[in-house]
Amino acid sequence: MFDFDGTLADTAADLGAAMNRIRRERGLDELPLERFRPWASAGARGLLHAGFGVAPEHPDYAAMREKFLAYYGEAPCERTHLFPGVDELLRALEARRIAWGIVTNKSTRFTLDIVRSLGLDGRVSCVVCGDTTPHLKPHPASLLHAAKTLALEPRQCAYLGDDLRDIQAARSAGMRAIAVEWGYGGDVHEWNADAAIAQPGHLIEWL
Repeated sequence: MFDFDGTLADTAADLGAAMNRIRRERGLDELPLERFRPWASAGARGLLHAGFGVAPEHPDYAAMREKFLAYYGEAPCERTHLFPGVDELLRALEARRIAWGIVTNKSTRFTLDIVRSLGLDGRVSCVVCGDTTPHLKPHPASLLHAAKTLALEPRQCAYLGDDLRDIQAARSAGMRAIAVEWGYGGDVHEWNADAAIAQPGHLIEWL
């Protein structure tokens, strides 16, 4: 099972474009993509912090969040793409008849659109989104839901992610926790994962 943003797909450019659209409306200069990349796995809260330095306590936060989500929803997959080596990894898993799924904190309305646009909808075995269960990662509910959907015990599953929350969720769910080095997270070697892999293809070697 895979986290989505920062693990399977590089979504930062489209997320940053939506945030820069708000900045332009407010008469501000656009920010470079690299400003948003470290926050691309942190949802609207993280991106609003990156783009404007605002937190949920700010009086404009709710309105800005809704506008950001609306703009992102208009173009969620214009520049989004799979990370290099990911498609080859998925094909290698499929050739070995190893089921793979997506477990993300991203909401269903964005996730399914992007999954279809990337041509993954006919391949993925399950997609569990941030609004599928009552809890977001690092709570294990979404991972356990995915395992149940696939009729697997958690101990039979591995979960890959680029954020500490992913590793914490996998641990809490009783799954193998694998940190990926190509995503948006920090020093993955400090997260106490079962493994840290530098390239998607290394997963096959690890398995």
